[in-house]
Amino acid sequence: MDTTRDDEFTFSKVASPGSEVVLEAKELASDVGNITLKDGLDQQSNGLIWKDKSLPPKEETIGSLSFTVIDSSSSSKKPSNESSETFKTPARKPITRTKVPFEKGYSQMDWMKLTRTHPDLAGLKGESNRRLIPMDEVKKHKSGDSMWTVLKGRVYNISPYMNFHPGGVDMLMKAVGRDGTLLFNKYHAWVNFDILLEKCLVGVLDDTKAKKQEEA
Repeated sequence: MDTTRDDEFTFSKVASPGSEVVLEAKELASDVGNITLKDGLDQQSNGLIWKDKSLPPKEETIGSLSFTVIDSSSSSKKPSNESSETFKTPARKPITRTKVPFEKGYSQMDWMKLTRTHPDLAGLKGESNRRLIPMDEVKKHKSGDSMWTVLKGRVYNISPYMNFHPGGVDMLMKAVGRDGTLLFNKYHAWVNFDILLEKCLVGVLDDTKAKKQEEA
């Protein structure tokens, strides 16, 4: 029997229930249920300054261990007091006008037929429709079969067109004896009056006198 080799055994020491180690562990476990919360507003905690009053940091203490808890769930739900406004340019509505029902034989198709068959709708009586006409002369033609108006520098005898006008005679009379360009553009600037009133052309407006008055 070899008495020189000692049998080696490993022993683990089990602490008794009343030892200091067991008591410290129990004390730490019991402190978990007693958590102390400290709210900080504009306070410095662990080197950080909290300025958002809606999300204050919370410092928790468990025994001798302390740490900071940040609740970020409410930040995503925070209502915004700033309202964004979208500026839109309002669409300009066209000016509507009351249309007068056509009498029999006075439709636009009837007018086009008349322009192809009537020999002298402008009432030129052989004169050229390229002559210069002063505004003073235009103002003299306001009645009967000689009602003149100016549209974009051209003089027309609109008397034959009166009963064919979709807006009625009264509306067209507002342009008689004067420059009706602004009135025309206000209600139907898209209409090609050059074709519509081609056979009613009397001449071209002579505006040299008006220009001289403006320069003076």
